[in-house]
Amino acid sequence: MRVSGGEIAALIAAGAFLMLVLVLAVPILRLRHTVDATTRMIGDLNERTGPLLGDVNTTVKNVNVALEQVQTSLDGVNLQLAKVDTMTSHAQNVTANVANLATVVSAAAANPLVKVAAFGYGVRKAASARRHAETEREVRDTIKQQRRAAKRGNR
Repeated sequence: MRVSGGEIAALIAAGAFLMLVLVLAVPILRLRHTVDATTRMIGDLNERTGPLLGDVNTTVKNVNVALEQVQTSLDGVNLQLAKVDTMTSHAQNVTANVANLATVVSAAAANPLVKVAAFGYGVRKAASARRHAETEREVRDTIKQQRRAAKRGNR
């Protein structure tokens, strides 16, 4: 058996190819382990993310319910504030009416009091004038009597 040069070259090439495959097999196997680990990690992440997203959805739903309740409460507060505004305007009207009534009562009570005071003043003035007139009459009568007595005494 004779081995030709081409066969030897083919054997060398096959050996080199085998060496290349062996050298490249180690990183490829390691890369396969890395890819498997990454695949497992992505699977775990998917398993954990599903419930987490469910919890987030539940939380968002609860927040929406709470916001609806707050909106309902705010609507109720606004309604009550509108009622308070109405009561305040009514109270303001009542206060204005009471003030007007007090003014009317004061004027009504003051007017007769002024009349009574004026009447009293008039009565006092008339009584004073009458006393003064009586005093003047008495003085005149006394002067007349003195003059008459003086005329009689001169005669």
